[in-house]
Parts: sequence; structure tokens; C-alpha cells
Amino acid sequence: MLVVGIIGLLAAIAIPAFAKARTASHRTVCISALRQIDSAKEQWAMMNNKANGTPSVDSEVNTYLKAGAPACPAGGTYAYNPVGTDPTCTEDGHVLP
Repeated sequence: MLVVGIIGLLAAIAIPAFAKARTASHRTVCISALRQIDSAKEQWAMMNNKANGTPSVDSEVNTYLKAGAPACPAGGTYAYNPVGTDPTCTEDGHVLP
């Protein structure tokens, strides 16, 4: 009975820690994808002589992404935004620093 109690106590401690680590991992992966989108958008703008404030064309920008359009691991969606503006994600805390 003591072993079952110890296992329950360890699970009660570990499960919230795993959930927090998973959330932090999702945020890190999302921010990495936002950086890739921003870099691809800047390459697209340079190759097509687009000035700051010009709306980006997502499908054209995606051709500059090695793996194609990324997806937020937390289920958010990306907005590429105009040239010179950072891309954004709909998930809270998923922003470029």
C-alpha cells in the first residue's frame, strides 16, 4: 500500500511538470517557425523589390520556406503580415522577442 501511495505522490508532482515543459516546448517551436517565416518574407521582399508596408503573399513567401508552410504545434494560426512587420501567431505568448 505504501508503494501505491508513493507512486501516486510522484505522479502528482510529475504530471504538472510535464505539462509545463510541453507548453514551453510548443512556444519555442512556434517562435522558431515565426523566425523562419520572417526570414522567408524578407527574402521574398528583396527578390521582388517590395517596400516596407507591402502586403505579403503567403503562397509566394512559402516557396522560400524549406519545409513549406509551418504549423503552430499548439494549434494557433500564423499571420504573415506586411513586409517590415513581424509575423504573428494566434496563441498567447507565441511572439517574436
